[in-house]
Amino acid sequence: MRNRPVIVGDEIQKVVSVIVSCQLNDPKIPVLTSVTAVKMSPDLTHATCYMSVFGDQKTKDNCIKALTRASGFVRSEVCKKVRLRVAPEFKFVLDTSMEDASKMMELIDKTIKEDENKKNLQE
Repeated sequence: MRNRPVIVGDEIQKVVSVIVSCQLNDPKIPVLTSVTAVKMSPDLTHATCYMSVFGDQKTKDNCIKALTRASGFVRSEVCKKVRLRVAPEFKFVLDTSMEDASKMMELIDKTIKEDENKKNLQE
């Protein structure tokens, strides 16, 4: 049963995504907010939702705070749609993987350009 947390996490990700995009009417949650992953604890009592938010850092922080305030509503809505013995507690975390990947690509491009410049100077 090691796959159960992964399977439940994937299902909860779909449900939370619909809840965030359609049912939460908080102005501090931007339209371009998505659930990138949900990691469940092995006993399925805790769910960590990784959120991708488009905007500056203040917008992102406000969005995570708003989602945290709405976690009770999210929990009750998830319970209506996903049958579990225990309703998981939700924690919302900002997912920075896209920004990290972008920074990594910039570094790679910079290194390639530096190598090309060195190569051109040697010729």
